[in-house]
Amino acid sequence: MENIIKTALITGASKGIGKAIATGLAEMGCQTILIGRNVNDLKNVKKEITAKGFDDPALFELDITDSKKVKETIAEVLKQFSRIDILVNNAGIHFNGTLELPEPDFKKMLDTNLTAQFVMLQEVVPVMKTQKSGYIFNVASRSAKVGFAGSGAYCASKFGLLGLSESLYRELTPQGIKVTALCPAWVDTNMAQEAGTPLQPEEMIHPDDLFKTIRWLLELSPGACVKEVVITNLKSL
Repeated sequence: MENIIKTALITGASKGIGKAIATGLAEMGCQTILIGRNVNDLKNVKKEITAKGFDDPALFELDITDSKKVKETIAEVLKQFSRIDILVNNAGIHFNGTLELPEPDFKKMLDTNLTAQFVMLQEVVPVMKTQKSGYIFNVASRSAKVGFAGSGAYCASKFGLLGLSESLYRELTPQGIKVTALCPAWVDTNMAQEAGTPLQPEEMIHPDDLFKTIRWLLELSPGACVKEVVITNLKSL
């Protein structure tokens, strides 16, 4: 990463993968912008980051499914920081089930895992086009690559995000904006436990592994671009 302060916006930053990525990017010297639904959880992340001596993160309480609020939040981010160099599209939810899943739950998952990501990209990509630079990380899932039995609805939402990410990879890379989809298998988070992971914590991917992947991608030479990264569990290949 170039030796200048980068502005990094992370959704779903209050816990799990988002928290690990936010903390890691702050350690790299980024001005982090933390977005999440629970402001108290965000404040706890902020405390942990500042306690380590890193730059004070900006906090925005936001339900990313509220398109109007998303637009207002990005406008406020630009007012405060003028630019967005890194976007980590991480927020998401999970419900088990395929056709037995109630339609409202299916729609809620699509709204959160796909439509909200689309709206966020609609707001941030024009900023990066003006800058002629930027890096977008779309946190998908191994469920964006494999249709797992008993998880068809979630897979549908993540397959959609992966398709959107690949299209943007092809559209935006020639304009100086890199796009990478991250597709991890089971990650040691509360969401994995609630989804019924068969793996023990030590057998799962650690949230910090996602940050380490992002750090590696940011440190690649300007001419290198990576469409997607799939991270699997050793015990669940």
